[in-house]
Amino acid sequence: MTDTPDLEILGLISTQYASETHAAQSGLIDKAYLAAHAKAHEYAGFDRVLIGYNSAAPDGFQVAAYAAQQTEKLKFLLAHRPGFTSPTLAARQLATLDHLSDGRLAVHIITGGSDEEQQRDGDFLTKQERYARTDDYITVLKKAWTSVGPFDHEGPHYRVKGAPAAVKTLQQPHIPVFFGGASDEAVEIAGRQADVYALFGETLEQVREIVTRVRAAAARNGREIKFSLSLRPILGRTEEDAWARAERILEDARALRAGGGGVPTRYATARGGQRLLEAAAGGKVRDKRLWTEIAALTGAQGNSTSLVGTPEQVVESLLDYYDLGITKFLFRGFDPLEDAIEYGRELLPQLRAAVARRGAPKILAAE
Repeated sequence: MTDTPDLEILGLISTQYASETHAAQSGLIDKAYLAAHAKAHEYAGFDRVLIGYNSAAPDGFQVAAYAAQQTEKLKFLLAHRPGFTSPTLAARQLATLDHLSDGRLAVHIITGGSDEEQQRDGDFLTKQERYARTDDYITVLKKAWTSVGPFDHEGPHYRVKGAPAAVKTLQQPHIPVFFGGASDEAVEIAGRQADVYALFGETLEQVREIVTRVRAAAARNGREIKFSLSLRPILGRTEEDAWARAERILEDARALRAGGGGVPTRYATARGGQRLLEAAAGGKVRDKRLWTEIAALTGAQGNSTSLVGTPEQVVESLLDYYDLGITKFLFRGFDPLEDAIEYGRELLPQLRAAVARRGAPKILAAE
């Protein structure tokens, strides 16, 4: 779907219609909605969609398999937490899904920033221990995908002897590995292991700082890395329309939380969430049009900052991030299904055209 090789546009699909402004009305798994949501993203022209992970969510492997069955070209980014599945088993599961989806899979490794969230699934390691386990886990995954024969591994968290490494990924040398986390430990692991480093919608200054750190970590390991940024675009026919819509979204989110329908914060202890709160503390609007009020309201509940404006204005701001080295953008709306379709009408084609005119990001072209 992508016309420019360095640009990839992602969305997010889920198993029920819900957001910060919409309480879930159906059961936890609505097959018809999941199929419609996936097809809407394919129709709108998204390249890939994220399937998220939390301790109360349906199993992402099965969600991805079902969504792949409903679509033809749409790719998938499966969020996966180390520690609950053996890495050799996970390697086979991911490789199998890559084959069954005709090479449309990537994995987003989530270490887990909240102790409370991890403990719900029986994980009582400290954050530092979790990062060490994640590093070891990814190492085993890659050995399973790339070893020419049976392999041994002896690491700080995993010990494997004679693993057959028989089930390879369809994509070679392996499926893309996305990774997130803004702590020092996360940056070092990203430099060693990640193909793509994913971050939330921060200010330009914050993005410049973290991109510089991660690229330096990758360079120390003789590697290059790409970057993904997640945002919640709010569009309008005019700038005034867009900001009026943002205010309605904020009112609806406040009302939902006041009525007990808001989702409890899961990311308060994660460095990525803290960075969003730091951005919000600097003002309701940062840079040209980065809107932070939903992040402040929800305690930086994941991807919660927005670019507000006309499609042309939002693309202009996206190009500022692109010039810092961001070549992958994840967009999701507060009206999840409708916004995906709306993005496909103007935002996605305008962004692709603008990037095609721009050429390489300035941070890369200057090297």
